[in-house]
Amino acid sequence: MRLTDASVAIRPRTAWEAIDLGVLLARRHAGLLMLSWAAVTLPLFALLTALLWQYPSVVGVLIWWLKPAWERLPLHILSRSLFGDVPTVREALRAFPRLLKPQLIASLTWRRLSPTRSFDMPVMQLEGLGGEARSKRLVVLGQRHAGAAAWLTILGVHLELLLWGGIITLAWLMVPQPLEMQLDWETVVEASSGKWLWVEHLSNLIYALVLVFWEPIYVACGFTLYLNRRTDLEAWDIELTFRRLRQRLIGSAYVLLLACAALMLTLPSTDALADSAPTSCPVPVEDPVGPEAERLLSQPLSSKAAKDAIGKLLDAAPFENQETVTRWRFGEEEKAEEPSEEEVRSFVEMIKNLLKLGEFWSKLDVVAIGFEILLWTSLVLAICLLLWRYREWLETFAGRMGLQRQRVREMPSQLFGLEIAPESLPDDVAAEAERLWGEHPREALGLLYRALLSRLLHDFRLPLKSSHTEGEVLRLVERLEREDLSRFSAALTRHWQNLAYGHRAPPETLRRGLCEGWRRLFATGAQA
Repeated sequence: MRLTDASVAIRPRTAWEAIDLGVLLARRHAGLLMLSWAAVTLPLFALLTALLWQYPSVVGVLIWWLKPAWERLPLHILSRSLFGDVPTVREALRAFPRLLKPQLIASLTWRRLSPTRSFDMPVMQLEGLGGEARSKRLVVLGQRHAGAAAWLTILGVHLELLLWGGIITLAWLMVPQPLEMQLDWETVVEASSGKWLWVEHLSNLIYALVLVFWEPIYVACGFTLYLNRRTDLEAWDIELTFRRLRQRLIGSAYVLLLACAALMLTLPSTDALADSAPTSCPVPVEDPVGPEAERLLSQPLSSKAAKDAIGKLLDAAPFENQETVTRWRFGEEEKAEEPSEEEVRSFVEMIKNLLKLGEFWSKLDVVAIGFEILLWTSLVLAICLLLWRYREWLETFAGRMGLQRQRVREMPSQLFGLEIAPESLPDDVAAEAERLWGEHPREALGLLYRALLSRLLHDFRLPLKSSHTEGEVLRLVERLEREDLSRFSAALTRHWQNLAYGHRAPPETLRRGLCEGWRRLFATGAQA
């Protein structure tokens, strides 16, 4: 892989820019990718359709399930085309059996539903990694672009469904109207009818054609995400910059060499340079006396005077303490010094303070016991508050466990906005209703209905609630299995609803029937 031969600009991009680059890369080689995909998948689809004609659903599932095996061919084409080596359809199909061998079972089983399939596939196919090495490599690569790869898969699934459903809808809309009127849609989609299996196989063919268009784009987007992540990790853009710089310098190096050679030819010879060199300061190697010989004699500061001045400076402070070491030691090593009396005294004082601090903490036992009592009290109160908060749930749980519990049911004092307490009713309900009927039929009918609800609640112990409706009250009355009470309650409730909600006054003939019915059911003069 030579980065200088890449057909795209190698530079760091965001995840969505990398996906957009994948779409452009797939469009550049669209004919090759779609033709190679169709050459592999459509013959297999035709074979499966012929073998499983009675099971079109199985054919559709197999087409979808085998996508990871077919995706290896577009990745092979894209990886070679990126660096200028564009294969032909014949070369790609010839390499396809070799591409299927590595880790095929894993790709079709536990890795089949991986949302980052397009991003992970180059690690297996291009880098040849497997097992633990593959897992570690994916952890490194997936630190940035794994989320974008998952969203690419999710969007790809929705796009496949939209294209598939759109083509089917378009085909149905193009059916002529006379033919559409003759078709029985329920018969077409009936699974038990073998006459219309070709419709399901036609939908499978449409899905296979959708994959011919979409799958190369999906693989290309995952491949460019992988390339972008490697560009970030391995600094491919910096490497390309240095390579271009080296090529530029190699081109100008020959000119520099020629210039240096011409410059050397114009310089005087070494003999001329030696003759013109001063003799007051010979080279130490050529001096017979050696480096200790005096030099710079023609200058105000000779070598001897400089040496004497340096010696006087080293003998003065702060350089007067000289030490000669004849063994290896660390640069920061210092001599161990014995502690002084002041340090010993301070250490003893610190020990005494620590002992006094221990005595102080021993006196805090009472405070600790107080805090313990406070914590236990808080825990008990919290448990009591929790039991009170969920008391209704505990009552339900006790009932399910079969435990005996005393349940006090609160009787409502009002129903439907009517006062039903026994003390709010007259002693003779029927007589009072007859008295009120002539001038105030609404109050008379309301009195009978209130008295009926009070009797049902207190005498018959019906579990009436303020949330009950009139119909629910009648159903509870029917459970008492008293036909006369059920008929009277139904008639009274119907006329009360007509008056209360429909504002229809009851007929005059109803007064005697309701009042006599009340007296038959409940003793005259009895306390309501």
